[in-house]
Amino acid sequence: MSNVTSYLDLNKNCAALVDGVHTQYGYRPSLAAGITFVSLFSIVTIAHVGQSTWTRTWWAYVFALGALTEVIGWVGRLWSAVCPYNDSAFLMQISTLIIAPTFFTAGIYIILGRLISLQGPHTSPITPKWYLWIFCTCDIVSLVIQAVGGGLASEASSTRGGDTKPGTDVMVAGILFQMASIAVFTGLAINFLVKVRKDVFPLRLKALVAGTSVSVVMIFVRSVYRCVELLQGWDGFLITREGYFLALDGALMVVAGGVFTFVNPGWLLPNLKGKGEGEMQLESLSDRGLKNSIDGDE
Repeated sequence: MSNVTSYLDLNKNCAALVDGVHTQYGYRPSLAAGITFVSLFSIVTIAHVGQSTWTRTWWAYVFALGALTEVIGWVGRLWSAVCPYNDSAFLMQISTLIIAPTFFTAGIYIILGRLISLQGPHTSPITPKWYLWIFCTCDIVSLVIQAVGGGLASEASSTRGGDTKPGTDVMVAGILFQMASIAVFTGLAINFLVKVRKDVFPLRLKALVAGTSVSVVMIFVRSVYRCVELLQGWDGFLITREGYFLALDGALMVVAGGVFTFVNPGWLLPNLKGKGEGEMQLESLSDRGLKNSIDGDE
């Protein structure tokens, strides 16, 4: 049997680690880490589904979708821990873990739009509904770009002598596009906070803003890490050392998605609980409605 045939057999089957034959990761993924993150993201997924259903905040299911995508990706890495050369396992994790944060950012964009609706149009240069259209569109574009790049890179990496650079460049472009949209959003969020600094701001909304800020920072740091990692190449320093991935992707995304199980928008945003809204649309509230919401908190 030729070396090429042996290599293909390793990639298609569940073969044990072979001394001197490198995996597509550059290491064998940790079984313990896989179990840990599958468990954590499963808990986050269940919590978001339960809270979104209970409060009938249907748009908040985007957080559950993000966590579920993470679960799928980490199941792929768990599979790779048992079958370190398997192509399907590698493709499964790279195509999902690269796009999962886009669901979290979609929810974050909607939260800011809701806050602007509550505090009034003077707090933002654009209307609340445009947060949905502009930034969620950016999220979808980023998601598609990263998914396409991940598929191309994974296919190339599973082919002996395959060139992963085109797919990697596409993935990096998707991440950079996401970072740019997050940066613009952050600027608008800071503008909002400056405008409302003298307004009456209920404690529960302060908690939601704090949690949202934590999530944004986690996602942005993770995006910087993934960009640097991919730019170094598939045999670079970062991508071939699992510890960095566990800390700067897995752990950060647990925080980014998990924080909203503690500061859940369904519980904290006024005038949403029990409304039964089925769409992710942002509606403006009248000054009377705003006043009543704030008076109710007091």
